[in-house]
Amino acid sequence: MSDGTAPGTAVRRDRFSGGPAREFLSSLAADEAIFAADLAVDRAHVVMLAEEGILEPDVAGGILSALAAVEADGHDALSEGEDVHEAIETAVIDRIGPDGGRMHTARSRNDEVATCIRYRLREDLLELAEATLALREALAATAREHAGTTMPGYTHLQSAQPTTVAHHLLSYESAIARETARLLDAYDRTNRSPLGAAAFAGTPFAIDRERTAELLGFDGIVENSMDAVSARDFLVEAAATIASLATTLSGLAEDLIVFANKGFLELDDDYASTSSIMPQKKNPDTLELTRGAAGDAIGELTGVLTALKGLPRAYNRDLQGVHPGVFEIAGLVRDATDVAGGAVATAEWNADALAEAAGGGFSTATGVADLLAMAGLPFRSAHEIVAHAAASIEDATDADSTATVLDAAAEDVLGESLFEYVDRADLESVLDPNVSVASRDSAGGPAPEAVDDALSSVDSAIAADDDAIIDRRNALAEAAETLEAEVASYV
Repeated sequence: MSDGTAPGTAVRRDRFSGGPAREFLSSLAADEAIFAADLAVDRAHVVMLAEEGILEPDVAGGILSALAAVEADGHDALSEGEDVHEAIETAVIDRIGPDGGRMHTARSRNDEVATCIRYRLREDLLELAEATLALREALAATAREHAGTTMPGYTHLQSAQPTTVAHHLLSYESAIARETARLLDAYDRTNRSPLGAAAFAGTPFAIDRERTAELLGFDGIVENSMDAVSARDFLVEAAATIASLATTLSGLAEDLIVFANKGFLELDDDYASTSSIMPQKKNPDTLELTRGAAGDAIGELTGVLTALKGLPRAYNRDLQGVHPGVFEIAGLVRDATDVAGGAVATAEWNADALAEAAGGGFSTATGVADLLAMAGLPFRSAHEIVAHAAASIEDATDADSTATVLDAAAEDVLGESLFEYVDRADLESVLDPNVSVASRDSAGGPAPEAVDDALSSVDSAIAADDDAIIDRRNALAEAAETLEAEVASYV
């Protein structure tokens, strides 16, 4: 065809249609990620143009029919072009003639691509949020099974105080719950439509930006037209949120790897592998890859920020390279979240090994100091007594001999017997890791009653977040049905 544009392209004229830089400019391959989004944006825009009398109904119908054919043929059938937007428009023009170019009335590729990115990214964010819910459910279910399973707690990877498997896992559930909240917040800020901003200065056509936003399921528009095409802070927020989730997952993966090494748990075979040469090995490979995903996510966040840091208003071609990597890490971290949840749900915890290790390293020392403080000693004096005894405690073989060592330390520090303040039986009791755990019943603590309360709150929070995701999905589904019905009225 010949309508003043170069052959094979709807945008570039002869002057800009050739040369070695054409391939360098093209984002068509990467744009496969937004192919479906672009078709939806095109349809909503054409419907709005027809409703406003800017396009005749028959022209709108022809364009919409051509878009259906382009969709059926798929992304791979598109001809070469700078991007998916140009390639789709070219395909429409090739099918119905110059009227196909009227689909681009009152818009620019600048607002078009910004809309497509948001349209696609919001789906990634919802999928990630759903994955975090599944992980939280796995953490809560395993915690419920192990509310009474005592284990060592660590600071600086040194034995610190006894806790429970439930308490440990619920610490991650709390962290992942915040990741869910961040993902939903990022979704809400992403779910605003730039469409109708045109290149950056709006359009003289009497368009209805709110209508296209409604047809595409957006919660509203990005008001300022220059901001609408320039802004990629929603990508920064998404990348930061994904990196935060990946970092939390990395910590969980590391703990599970260390616990497997210590014999505290055994991963299910589905979440492990063996060596190519050492048949006895059972390696936590999936968790190592989960841990490694954090590096990719953090790197992508850094890349996005670096690309954006020096850009002037309004649109710059640098923006072409900002979003593909965010889509990639969204998929990677979603998979890592699924793997972490599966590993937690299927691991076998070695209660005997955990219980044996729970009292190691004089882990009940804080409990002894707390007991003395409750008896009236200043906590710092109690701390000094226990610290003085700590070096000799490792030679004690049972609670009785440990109590004797502590009493000798009190004589050295206070000049009087420890049993002037506490009963020997009470002292020996708090040296038991199980008693230590049961005593720590403050809100959020490891005592079984505190864990039960926490689990009730977790269940309620998961249900509320599930409802929030469902509400957003229902809104998108309703918008898609409305758009489909409007399109059908023209074709």
